[in-house]
Amino acid sequence: MIKILYIIAAMFIAMSCGPESPEQQDNVILSVDKTTLDFNTDGGEKTFTVTSSGQFSVVPGEKWLTAKKGARSGDKTVVTVTATKNYALEARQTKITITSGDQKRYVEVSQKSATEAPTGDITKDYAARLGIGWNLGNHFDAYNNGVSGETAWGNPKATQATMNKVKAAGFSTVRIPVTWLGHIGAAPDYKIDEKWLNRVAEVVGYAEAAGLNAIVNMHHDGADSKNWLDIKTAAKDPAVHQQILDQVSAMWRQIADKFKDKGDFLIFEAFNEIHDGGWGWGENRNDGGKQYQCLNEWNQAFVDAVRASGGENANRLLGIPAYCTNVDIAVQTFEMPEDVVEGRLIMAVHCYDPYDYTLPATKSEWGHTADESKKVSGNNEADLKRVFEKIYNNFIKKGIPVYMGEFGCVNRATAREQAFQQYYLKYYAKLAKTYFVPSIIWDNGAKGAGNERHAFIDHGTGEYCSPEAKAAIEAMVDSYKNTLSLEDIYNNAPKF
Repeated sequence: MIKILYIIAAMFIAMSCGPESPEQQDNVILSVDKTTLDFNTDGGEKTFTVTSSGQFSVVPGEKWLTAKKGARSGDKTVVTVTATKNYALEARQTKITITSGDQKRYVEVSQKSATEAPTGDITKDYAARLGIGWNLGNHFDAYNNGVSGETAWGNPKATQATMNKVKAAGFSTVRIPVTWLGHIGAAPDYKIDEKWLNRVAEVVGYAEAAGLNAIVNMHHDGADSKNWLDIKTAAKDPAVHQQILDQVSAMWRQIADKFKDKGDFLIFEAFNEIHDGGWGWGENRNDGGKQYQCLNEWNQAFVDAVRASGGENANRLLGIPAYCTNVDIAVQTFEMPEDVVEGRLIMAVHCYDPYDYTLPATKSEWGHTADESKKVSGNNEADLKRVFEKIYNNFIKKGIPVYMGEFGCVNRATAREQAFQQYYLKYYAKLAKTYFVPSIIWDNGAKGAGNERHAFIDHGTGEYCSPEAKAAIEAMVDSYKNTLSLEDIYNNAPKF
């Protein structure tokens, strides 16, 4: 009997000292004393304690985070977590996974974004005020045979219902591009046709009644140096340059006088995409900066004319376009005009990146989950993000506010292509919100899908042009306003 007891005891000891069986591994005790860790922008170290009756592994979720186990004391182990500095303008999140046997525990980790514009800084104020916007495009800026007309390119006349429903769709701002061709009198007064100016004012009134910010500009008057804002000739001929300066001053004085009693909701934008026909790759590249200097002087003439008008114009927010509204050229050449008031000028740029996807639609998909054969090559998300990083680092961080007067992505024909269009608009909108760049989507009223088809909201009724257009706008506006991170948007890219 004693011999049998010794044998049983030996077997028990062997089982206790040997490797844990699968059954034992499945029944280990596993717990953590913290389920969340929060880091500030600079990162640093934090700890949590794991209690485990068996061995365990620790796997951090992202490369910016490391987790190192300390010495074990009984059934407890302290884990030190180190986060690197977050240089991005969006917060980031991940989770640490602790595994023992079949059991898992998680510690959620978050880190604040890089330092934002100081509270009260004009860049932040203007971003919050202008928000996400909509362009009444190919409307007052449309023209035939040198004469602009509201319905010249097929859009119906705008109504109060248009602006009411634009507001209801979640937009904060409407940009109202205006071409003045065919409504301008002779030098030296360059008197603007009263009927045309009154109709522009009527639509501005619709925006005001709807509670929208409104931006009015000079649009196709400078299209490709074909019309009177001919920067190509002005850069070569001082007399032409002076004549244009005189006309800019005369016309903006009249526009400013018309609206001098309108409140702060109204913004004037000097010009649209001023260039010599080369879209930033023309003679401006090798003329010693003459075209850039011309535009700088035109912008100054605009500011001076508006301020001289008095009334609400003495303090009105004014949009100042970069050459061709090109971000890269702006970084190299942009000069903000002098002003008699501080902090009331905002730079205007445009973004249709990547061009082959957003405008002619020669590429039908976009992003890291897209079919490689159907997308623009490269890292699409990172490339678009770099546009905003340039704007932020070169202007906004230095206290120069910026808005995107135009951006867009043409409508698509199939459900798959529409999913990528919505993803692009969501990712763009989140970048705009993250980097404090209020942005205004282009809508030219052209229905259908493909090349230059940007119809989202009917210009006459304010109704969505199609269920697909509604889905695209709702996805974009929601992305701008929700609390999801850029990483969240990225991780929810279309999957087919």
